[in-house]
Amino acid sequence: MGDAARTKALQSARKAQAEYDKALDKARTTRRTSFERAQAAGSSLREIGEAVGLHWTTVREIIKGK
Repeated sequence: MGDAARTKALQSARKAQAEYDKALDKARTTRRTSFERAQAAGSSLREIGEAVGLHWTTVREIIKGK
């Protein structure tokens, strides 16, 4: 592979990684917000965990933003 092709491939990889990171950050924010809404509506951490298939302590950590 030539230098120009390698450079282009690396730029493409960096762009793809940046897009992935942005999408993942958005998904994490959306998940945390919806868990917070469920809790504010009266659901317990255990109920939220059961609904989404996570342990309640994981739900707690997500809500805390960790």
